[in-house]
Amino acid sequence: MNKITTLISDDHSIVRAGLRILLEADGDIVVVGEATNGQQAVQEAKRLRPRVVLLDLAMPLLNGIEAARQIIRDVPSTRVLVLSAYSDDQHVWQAIQAGVTGYVLKHTAADDLLRAVRETAKGNAFVSPSICQRLLTRWRATQLNADQIRKEPAALLSRRQSEVLQLIAEGYMSKQIAPMLSISLKTVEKHRQSLMQRLELRNIAALTRYAIDSGIIESGLVPNMRFKAA
Repeated sequence: MNKITTLISDDHSIVRAGLRILLEADGDIVVVGEATNGQQAVQEAKRLRPRVVLLDLAMPLLNGIEAARQIIRDVPSTRVLVLSAYSDDQHVWQAIQAGVTGYVLKHTAADDLLRAVRETAKGNAFVSPSICQRLLTRWRATQLNADQIRKEPAALLSRRQSEVLQLIAEGYMSKQIAPMLSISLKTVEKHRQSLMQRLELRNIAALTRYAIDSGIIESGLVPNMRFKAA
């Protein structure tokens, strides 16, 4: 069995000693080196070319973020797994942007750390569950806000404008919409122009796509045809 070669980079000797014992306990991981600062971490990664570098962010001489960038650039076969006490979004995003494969917290359970090293060695991303849950929650909130922003213009449409928009999206021409809504052809044209201006859209196809995206009409109700201006 090929063991997972690992480099431990932390400026506290007690932490390094504890990590070595933990990582080597099951036999599939071997610690091939240690580094006490960021510069040494980069040098040792180049020399030893381990499969995984376990890297602290708060490092002297060269911080963990910059050390990660240099290791990923100079030793592309090596994966960087951050082990940090920092759980805030800023540090997490900086590490991700630097190209690290995983991010785990120092107070994480031993089983999670071992799993993180093994997954990182395979090239799979691993983030501490607590961080992952927070990022997922924020992403969902961002998506909900984006959806709301996309739908807000539809909420500002008058009842008549919504009716005209739906009929346009369903493929009806202006001369057909007028009698259906008991309004004049000229009024239909005014509503159509008003819709395009308010929604900042240029043609019937764009109006149709907007109607689908905002939930005014289901895509199955749109006929398979080219929309032409009436």
